[in-house]
Amino acid sequence: MQAAGSTMTRDPAKLKAELLQAVDARRDEILALLQRFLRIKSVNPPGDTREAADFVRELLDKAGVPHRTEAFTPEMPNIIGRWETGNPGRHLVLNGHMDIFPVTNEKLWEAEIVDGKIMGRGAADMKTGTLASILTYCWLYPYRGWLNGALTLTVVSDEQSGGRYGTKFLFDNFESEMVGDCCLNGEPSGLSNLRFTEKGTLRFSLSAKSIGGHGGYSHRARNPIADVSRLVNLIYDRYHLKLATLPPEIDAVLTSPETIAAADHNLGKGAADIARRITVNVGIMQGGQKATQIPTHCIAHLDMRVPIGSDRDAIRADLEALAREADCEMVVNEDHSYPASLTDPFSEMANILRGNIRDLLGHDAPPVSSLGGTDTRYWRWRGVPALICGPSPISMGTDEEHATLEEVIAVMKLHIACAIDYLGSAGAKA
Repeated sequence: MQAAGSTMTRDPAKLKAELLQAVDARRDEILALLQRFLRIKSVNPPGDTREAADFVRELLDKAGVPHRTEAFTPEMPNIIGRWETGNPGRHLVLNGHMDIFPVTNEKLWEAEIVDGKIMGRGAADMKTGTLASILTYCWLYPYRGWLNGALTLTVVSDEQSGGRYGTKFLFDNFESEMVGDCCLNGEPSGLSNLRFTEKGTLRFSLSAKSIGGHGGYSHRARNPIADVSRLVNLIYDRYHLKLATLPPEIDAVLTSPETIAAADHNLGKGAADIARRITVNVGIMQGGQKATQIPTHCIAHLDMRVPIGSDRDAIRADLEALAREADCEMVVNEDHSYPASLTDPFSEMANILRGNIRDLLGHDAPPVSSLGGTDTRYWRWRGVPALICGPSPISMGTDEEHATLEEVIAVMKLHIACAIDYLGSAGAKA
């Protein structure tokens, strides 16, 4: 997919203006492509993204751009593309994922346009942003000789389950191709804030066992549900909403009036405060078969989010000690547990993104903390600036997941504009 009426200008500013006009001219085509993408049931679990990968490869083949597929397991393919400009410069990486949450509302698969919104699982998280990355990679290819450096596209599987078979797999096996000098990702962020830090996670289970028995004979056996419940309550009391030990410079950003206003506006009132606190969520608790029977087993699955600055390893060690004292077993899901990540909110790409948001949308985008996690952490851990630019996150995972049509077009424009600004300059690495 290429922009119509190309003049092949050597001026990056004119090139940007031309391609932004092309987005408007091809608005209906872009929206139709997103609808096709959303109708593909790339749900994780189970994580089979082969049909989605076929769709991505179709777009890349049509544009004539280089790409290949790498996979740890066949049902979870990952697509890598890279082209060089032929001129010295920086290496920008575009990253997005194909896998999406399960649904309870089957109507989301229809990807209908209703009242200015495209309704569909993945519209927010994150097929809108992934499509923007794909089309940016394709649309800039004919102009590569007028830019500097290199552009890489990574469209991955398994992000929803921690990235073991997706971005992590690619870094483990092709790190030199993946690292780059900067990463731009289309995860849901909202377009009136700049996401620069993400909490770390601890995902774990707590379980207890018993020989069981009759509910009236509580003196005969321990009750695993009661044991696990007491431990969960203890963990909530000790950690939930505890203020993190944030580095002073990060705390100053997160407590600035503009950041508080942006976070609360984009994520709901109270989001700015939660960004600075540890949170605990027990998402699943299972055990027992009958009210009059002492259960033989109980298991609870918990998720903790830990802001940058607090010692996640020390918290883990404390949780393990609490579990031992409660005679419960704690098992950490290592694939879903990782440290917090941070990128400079005033780096070159951060300033480029904020500038383009001002130019295209007419408002500022103060730096805020993400409340969820993204694959950008793999770049941030390596000291590579990584920024997020996608639609609002508020509806993601719900029965009414959507992106507004204006968001879809804005995300597309912002990805193109930021890539041109970054690759159009031959300046120092960001």
